[in-house]
Amino acid sequence: MRLATFSDIHGNIHALKAVLDDIDQQDIDQVYCLGDLVGYGAYPNKVIDLVRERHIPTIMGNYDDGVAFDKQECGCAYTDDEMRRLGHLSLEWSKEHVTAENKAYLRWLLSNIRLNFHHMRFLLVHGGPRRINEYVYEDRAPKSLSRIAQAADADVLVMGHTHLPYIKEVDGVLFVNDGSVGKPKDGDTRAAYAIYDIGDELKVTIQRVVYDVAAAAAAVRASALPDHFAELLETASG
Repeated sequence: MRLATFSDIHGNIHALKAVLDDIDQQDIDQVYCLGDLVGYGAYPNKVIDLVRERHIPTIMGNYDDGVAFDKQECGCAYTDDEMRRLGHLSLEWSKEHVTAENKAYLRWLLSNIRLNFHHMRFLLVHGGPRRINEYVYEDRAPKSLSRIAQAADADVLVMGHTHLPYIKEVDGVLFVNDGSVGKPKDGDTRAAYAIYDIGDELKVTIQRVVYDVAAAAAAVRASALPDHFAELLETASG
């Protein structure tokens, strides 16, 4: 059995198409999306349409929640007032441009997905097992990670949200962050997703995929979104 998970597309249709093309070449049995289809990128509706067209089971991300329910906050963490201002512009633009039909779709997304394969229990979430916008970083304090592992009640905890991919075992629970398709933050401009080879043992691979970053950045600059978001795509820095 081979699974693939991906998350945090953020309106980047160029990256999503590249990832799905790569998945199609990997002999994958099941594909899951961990949310944040919208926000920051120029093509939120195209991203939603493609995920719907492919019938990919999808979890609601915090940004999906903010847009779907026309909230004033996206549940994002900002490092300073300028980033907060830019984030607000992105949220307002996304709420204005995502169609009513696609907002209705976002409202019905799942809060989590539980799977069982070969006696392995998987929990798929957007942020963490306790909150949709929980940031489960690899270097989080050990006691905090232990509490998260206990809350997961699973053998494998699969997450997105931080845009920083990693694989780490915590108290017998395998933590997997599958990174970001459309807005990487680890200095690698390639899109990221995860592949799970499930048999008697589990092998997890973080897959990186080259896509047309220049086209995605140009689309952001051609929209009313802040140019800063194009620069982030070009540097994979936030």
